[in-house]
Amino acid sequence: MMPSRTLDAEIDRLYQLPLDGFTQARNALAKQAGGEGATRVRSLPKPPIAAWAVNQLYWKKRDLWDSLIAAADNARRQHRAVLAGRGGDVRAGNKVHEEAVEKALKAVLALLADAGHPVTDSTKQAVATTLRALPGDEPPGRLSRTLQPGGFEALAGLAVSSGGPRPHQNAAPSRPAPAPSPQPARTRVDAKALTQARQADASATRALRDAENAARRAEFEQARAERDEKRAEEALEKARDAVRRAQEEVGEAEAAARRAAKMREDAAVRARDADKALPVARERADAAAADLKAAEKGPRKR
Repeated sequence: MMPSRTLDAEIDRLYQLPLDGFTQARNALAKQAGGEGATRVRSLPKPPIAAWAVNQLYWKKRDLWDSLIAAADNARRQHRAVLAGRGGDVRAGNKVHEEAVEKALKAVLALLADAGHPVTDSTKQAVATTLRALPGDEPPGRLSRTLQPGGFEALAGLAVSSGGPRPHQNAAPSRPAPAPSPQPARTRVDAKALTQARQADASATRALRDAENAARRAEFEQARAERDEKRAEEALEKARDAVRRAQEEVGEAEAAARRAAKMREDAAVRARDADKALPVARERADAAAADLKAAEKGPRKR
C-alpha cells in the first residue's frame, strides 16, 4: 500500500499531466496505490478543460496564482468590513482583484495554446469565471470542476446605505439635542437583499454542480459509446475480411475442381482409346512373334 504522503505527491502529478493522459494515468495510479488509496484515486474525476487550464496556472505560474489569491482575499476583507459596518475600500479591492484576474487569464490562455488546445469563447468564459471564484473548496492545483463566482462577488452589486446618528425621539422639545459626537461612517446592506443574494448563490452553485455532474456522465457515456462503436467497426471489418478470404478460397476450390474434372475426362478418353487399340496391338504382337519364330527355324529343305 502506498504511503499517504507519496500518494498525495502522485495525485499532484496527475493534475500536471496533459489532459488526454489523465484517465489512463489515474487508473494506473489506482492499481499501484491499492487498498483505500485505490478507492480514493479512482474517485478523482477528470477535470474539464477550463479547470485543467487553471490548475496549470498553479503548477507553472505560481507567482500569478499567489497574486490572484492575495487580491481575492483582500477584496473579500474589504467586503466583510463594509458588511460589518467598518470602513472598507470595496472599489479599490475590486479593481486590484480584477487586474489580477486579467493577468491570470492571459497566462492561462497562453498555457492552453501551448498545450495545443483550441481557445473557444466558452472555454475562455469558463476560465475567467473560475479565476474570479478562486480560491475554491478544492486543493490548489487540483480543481476537478469549473467554478462560479459567489460570496463577495454576488454582493458587489448591492446598494449600501450610510447610517448617521438618529435624533432621540423622547427628547423634550424645549431642550435642543446635543450635537452628535463625530463617528465613523457605517454602512449596511439590506438584509432581505443579502438573504436573496445568498439564496441565489446557493441555488446557482447547486445547479452548476448538477450540470457538471451531468456533463461528466455524458462525457463518460460518449466515450464508452465511441469505444463500443470502434470495437464494432473493427469486428465488422474483420468479418468482412473473413468473408472475402472465404470467397477467394471458394473460387480457388471451384477452379481446382474444374481442372480435376477436365483431367478426369481426358483420362477417360485416353483409356477408351487404349482399350480400342489393345486388340490390334495384340494381333500385331502375335504376328510379329510368329514371324520371328519362323525366321529362327530357317528356310525349309526341299
